[in-house]
Amino acid sequence: MELSNFQSLSFFYPELILSGFIVLLFLVDLIFLQSKISNLNFLFFQKEDLLAGLTLTGLGLALISVILIFPALRTPPEGYWLFHRMIAVDNFALFFKILVILATFLIVIISVRSKEVSFVEKAEYYTLLLAITLAMMLFASATNLLMVYMALEMVSVISYVLSGYLKTQRKSSEAALKYCIYGGVASGVMVYGISFVYGLTGSLNFSKVHEALSLLAEQKQLPSFTLLVASILMLAGFGYKIASVPFHMWVPDVYEGAPTPITAFFSIGPKAAGFAALIRFFYEVLSVPSSSQPGTWMALGNLEWPMLMAIVSAVTMTLGNLVAIVQNNLKRLLAYSSIAHVGYILMGFSVLTDQGIRAMMFYLMIYLIMNLGAFLVVIYVSDRLGSEEISGYMGLAWRMPYIACAMGVFLFSLTGIPPLAGFIGKFFLFAAVIEKKLYWLALIGLLNSVISLYYYARIIKAMFLDQAVEQSPQDVHTSHPLYEGLLGALMILTVLFGVYWSPLVRLADHSLKFLR
Repeated sequence: MELSNFQSLSFFYPELILSGFIVLLFLVDLIFLQSKISNLNFLFFQKEDLLAGLTLTGLGLALISVILIFPALRTPPEGYWLFHRMIAVDNFALFFKILVILATFLIVIISVRSKEVSFVEKAEYYTLLLAITLAMMLFASATNLLMVYMALEMVSVISYVLSGYLKTQRKSSEAALKYCIYGGVASGVMVYGISFVYGLTGSLNFSKVHEALSLLAEQKQLPSFTLLVASILMLAGFGYKIASVPFHMWVPDVYEGAPTPITAFFSIGPKAAGFAALIRFFYEVLSVPSSSQPGTWMALGNLEWPMLMAIVSAVTMTLGNLVAIVQNNLKRLLAYSSIAHVGYILMGFSVLTDQGIRAMMFYLMIYLIMNLGAFLVVIYVSDRLGSEEISGYMGLAWRMPYIACAMGVFLFSLTGIPPLAGFIGKFFLFAAVIEKKLYWLALIGLLNSVISLYYYARIIKAMFLDQAVEQSPQDVHTSHPLYEGLLGALMILTVLFGVYWSPLVRLADHSLKFLR
């Protein structure tokens, strides 16, 4: 159902809330700058704590408003188009909005006590996090190619700034420059692909583009090669955002140079939004539901993009895992690990079934928990030991047993070892691939999971079997209740969803409906 601009505002509350808090953060910061008591308590709050509290409040209210919209979509069940079909509000979009808001919420909590970002301007920092969350929400719900590009650019530009936020560090500046160069090229290639689609159909709206392409296919006049070229060109933009091969080259340098909380954020937030946009475009525009097999899709006009994506999936997971083997820096290792996990997730994308999409959505929820947990350990250890190298984790089990055990849980879950949540996530992905009889892809995925166990086990060995070169009393006695509590919560969820995953599966099932 298409709504007028005024009616659209009723379903645009989450975005409006974030926009309002972005302005509020600027105003609060301006009050402190103009005030002569900027270094004193303001209404019994320190400036940094007040800004963090306002940011978390804005994210919390946005999350509540998204959850409240879910019941409103029961009638009509297909959802709504807003603002002249520029964006959609359906269960699928709401699912990814919840995911990116939760990711940002956790990153703000992590950033509150992170030494790495303790010296940055917090008002600008939190404002950028709110702004990129807004952009990701628009990216996940865009149903117009112009809106897709604008949201992608908004996410990208803010990402460039955040990756180079430690301006005094050369690695951070280098990361921002490389990210900007790769992003600019990918965006330009994507726009060129969009021009092909517009030339073929005369429209940028997803539903109208699909109708035009379907009509050409029925008349057997669909230029399959031109459409395939356009799809590959557009894949440059989507692939750059999700970090799939061959658009992954920015990842290791950016992950290593950016502040670690931002690196953790990049590993899940923008990627989740990128997967949402990727699924919506390729399934809504370039696919049609099968009338003979419910829950199955067919590529429009026999366009072979599913096989192309299956190959990309295999290459992505293989390259990510093989290169991760030789990494000694934890942030770079987790960067290549995240590339490998993109390959796993793309397995579900390439099978063209509802089961594949459900597996992708389920795995993204699990990945949010276990990957942020692993990065939180990196932040914790880096703050106390000043090391991001695997050698710095030698003997960690004797200095920080709780932290070492937490890292072990997250790494085993990332590998896919039962009874942890990562195993269930991979199980659903492999089940979707095997049901589609893509046995070769399932075999490659299985071999890659075995490879990943090797480099994750290097960290486990360093923590539990190697002896530290030197120890200091600070290593043993320092603690951080906020980080330790959050690590405990993430550990519990990683184990819990490994044995009781039905709530997440039901949420993924409920969020499968697309708006065409």
